[in-house]
Amino acid sequence: MSNKPKGAMPPMNKKGNMASLKRVMKKLFEFYPVLAPLTVVCILFSSIVSALPSLFIQNVLTIVEKWFRTGDWVSAKAEILPYIVLLICLYVASILSMTLYTQLMAVMTQGFLNKLRRQMFDGMQNLPIKYFDTHQHGDVMSYYTNDIDTLRQLVSQAFPAFIQSGAIVLCVFSIMLYFSLWLTLVLCVGIFFMVFVIKKIGGNSAKYFMAQQQAVAGTEGFIQEMMNGQKVIKVFCHEEKSLEGFDKINDHLFESSFKAHAFANTLGPIMNNIGNVMYVTLALVGGVFLLSDITNVSLSGKAFDITILVPFLNMAKQFTGNVNQLSQQINSIVMAGAGAERIFSLMDEKPETDDGYVTLVNVTENADGTLSETAAHTDKWAWRHPHTDGTLTYQPLEGDVRLVNVDFSYKPEKQILHDVSVYAEPGQKVAFVGATGAGKTTITNLINRFYDIEDGKIRYDGININKIKKADLRRSLGLVLQDTNLFTGTVMDNIRYGRLDATDDECRDAAALAGADDFITRLPDGYNTLLTNNGANLSQGQRQLIAIARAAVANPPVMILDEATSSIDTRTEAIVQRGMDKLMEGRTVFVIAHRLSTVMNSDVIMVLDHGRIIERGSHEQLLANKGTYYQLYTGAFELE
Repeated sequence: MSNKPKGAMPPMNKKGNMASLKRVMKKLFEFYPVLAPLTVVCILFSSIVSALPSLFIQNVLTIVEKWFRTGDWVSAKAEILPYIVLLICLYVASILSMTLYTQLMAVMTQGFLNKLRRQMFDGMQNLPIKYFDTHQHGDVMSYYTNDIDTLRQLVSQAFPAFIQSGAIVLCVFSIMLYFSLWLTLVLCVGIFFMVFVIKKIGGNSAKYFMAQQQAVAGTEGFIQEMMNGQKVIKVFCHEEKSLEGFDKINDHLFESSFKAHAFANTLGPIMNNIGNVMYVTLALVGGVFLLSDITNVSLSGKAFDITILVPFLNMAKQFTGNVNQLSQQINSIVMAGAGAERIFSLMDEKPETDDGYVTLVNVTENADGTLSETAAHTDKWAWRHPHTDGTLTYQPLEGDVRLVNVDFSYKPEKQILHDVSVYAEPGQKVAFVGATGAGKTTITNLINRFYDIEDGKIRYDGININKIKKADLRRSLGLVLQDTNLFTGTVMDNIRYGRLDATDDECRDAAALAGADDFITRLPDGYNTLLTNNGANLSQGQRQLIAIARAAVANPPVMILDEATSSIDTRTEAIVQRGMDKLMEGRTVFVIAHRLSTVMNSDVIMVLDHGRIIERGSHEQLLANKGTYYQLYTGAFELE
């Protein structure tokens, strides 16, 4: 077990961050081509309305000043009333606009995440097995939890707040510039300091928030790994070592989170105080203008007086408050950028390639012996093989599997299989024996096309498997692995997983064939017993029996049994073996086993050593040769 903090990953680049954010916005508008623009319009309208009162205040103050000077209250009342009515109408419209966009944002946020998760999961289904072999499962889970949550904050909070505050800042700045050029220049000095602080403190905050995002994913991956391995940890008394490993990645997460929030929490108070200093400075400068009778400071052409200074100061407060609001969104935006980059890295993973064009179809046999394709379920299958000359042939599905001079390596520097040739005729039982790492399971992975070979050929009923669509190829193969995977659902659901259109009776027959019916009927709810947590309420042997029944209900012509009885005791094995013998009748079967008793009745036994087939023959032939198999059988040396 590595003690390296799994959360300690290289920081994400800013260009990738920005590109990911653009993709998020593009997808938002792609998912909601009408609601998204409508929401933006509502936000902009509400923002602009909130910036307008300063104009009204200036006009109202002018009218009040005139009233004090002339004493003509009737005339002043007639002038003020339209402004008040217009202001009330605008605020009512703003409230309605805010109500609408908040409701639209709620719909879009949850809908956006729903659609994005669906796209992620759909894409993940098309990834090759290699991806899951090389990525920590907890880290993959983090895409759907931690990373997707950062986008929730972006879409529901940061995105509307950024538009709203940005629009207010632009509107207010334009009005202030119209009111007083020189006071606006004074304000610009404060803006310079604000931008400098945001760049320095906000930049550091962003850097550590990105590191925190990576550290959370690493921590989740480590915790899941430890949860899955609790039995191993306890049996080897590895608790202290596991705690050390967790402390390292947890400390890394703490350090990143602490620094991120320390900078983020510092930014707000500093920005507020700069805003307060700017407010006081503007008040002093404005007072100097008034006392000095400097009047030519307005682009509007109106002389500078108290009716301009008062609304200007209110706008300055509104301006700095919204700049501060913009700075507070930086952290959410950066975190969303980091999360989005991780999410899109998953979505951009190259899917499993499938250039196959030969498909598996139901057929009926005509009187003249030819085959005809049918939509009905006939239990008779054939390969539908279109040819380049425009002809179409139907090759009966028989289960003839041949590997010819196959070479393969998971990594270029380490070859696993060397010039392997295997010939399995329909109905034959072919067994592979050899030490762990000899390449037994690799051969079955190649037959399934979980991985593609580097050299040689694999033919299925005379057809190169590269020409067969992967889904159709795998549909013709039954697979029982040493590590059993059961899904949340009833026992019946898990058996039916082998063929979704199987009836209850067919599932029960498959369970009986596998020797599982007896213990299933004794469960609290029989076949309706709910299984959770990978069937944790069953014994290892019972879980394996259900997996065998699941393969049996699929009724494939080719079966791959990878240590299928390794988790079953000797007594249960005898029961299962009888069912397995029935299951294997008339099928091509590949068996991987350490127990040589399970392969003795195989038609061909192949002994592998470091990716090479060193012996092949029947049980009797191999014993007569007195080679490696003989030594294994007589106990001269062990497989492990």
